[in-house]
Formats: sequence, structure tokens, C-alpha cells
Amino acid sequence: MRNSDPRLLACLLLAAIVPLSGCNALVGESASAAAGVGGAAISRAITDNPTVTTAIGLGVQAVAQTGVQAEARAVHRKEQNEIAAIAGGLVPGTVGSWSVTHVVPLEADEKGQVVVSREIGTPTLACREIVFSVDTTQKAQLVRAFYTATVCRDGETWKWASAEPATERWGALQ
Repeated sequence: MRNSDPRLLACLLLAAIVPLSGCNALVGESASAAAGVGGAAISRAITDNPTVTTAIGLGVQAVAQTGVQAEARAVHRKEQNEIAAIAGGLVPGTVGSWSVTHVVPLEADEKGQVVVSREIGTPTLACREIVFSVDTTQKAQLVRAFYTATVCRDGETWKWASAEPATERWGALQ
């Protein structure tokens, strides 16, 4: 492929990664690489200056990576909002079920259970500590992972309020 059109290479690379959109890390790296190659191919059509071509390719790559990270945060926020809404409607000690279906399949659809372990705060600053599970199926068996978090009421809506307990689950991109 030494003498092939770089735009063709970028299109082939992009076509190869689209079906693999279930893995966040793979999508992030693949989108970044495809954007870099695509940006370089496009810029090469505009200029023969290798410095300008590299700069354009890196700029397009950075924009693509930022877009994937923003979508990952939106996916995590949707899960967190669903869990917080369910927990907000529970009487402490009772168990509720949650589930989320993602429009963009950046991550798998998930479900689990949530329980309010205790209420904290005041009537004007109402918060709850929760324990929630994420249920997955591995080798035809239910596997549960458990996490803790804090949710607080913001008007009529319950919102995710903790950062560190969720780091293990969602990484740094909350």
C-alpha cells in the first residue's frame, strides 16, 4: 500500500473500527488513529508542507479523541442519573432495580439493583448513601459487582454527588 491514496487508507481504517464500537478504549484509540490518518490525508491534499500536514493531522486527532471522551462522560452520566433517580424514590433499606440502554453503543447496556443504606444531611440538603450492583453475564452465569456512592436531591431530582467511590467503576471520566 506504499503508493496508495492516503484517503483510501483512512476510509478503510475507519470502516474497520466502526463495527467494534462496543469497547470504549478500542473506540477511543481507533477514532484517534483514524482521525490522525484522515486529517493528514486531507491536509496533504491542501499542502506539501510536512509540518503543516502533521499539525493538521494532530489537531484532527485531538478533536476526535475529545469527542469520544465527551460521549463516554455522557454515557456515564446517563447511568449515574438512572441509579440516582431510582435511589431517590426508595425507602431506606428497600431494594430497587435500575437499567440503562445506550443510544450510542460505546459501552454495553447495563442493569443492577440499588439500595439506600442511610440518609444524610438536612431537609434542605438531603443526601443518601447508596450501594448498587452492576449485573453482567459471564459464561452463562450472573456476575455482580458492588459499588457505593452518594446521591443528593436537587429540587425534585436526585443527582449523583460522589466522585471517588465511582472511580473504580467509571475511571477518571465521570
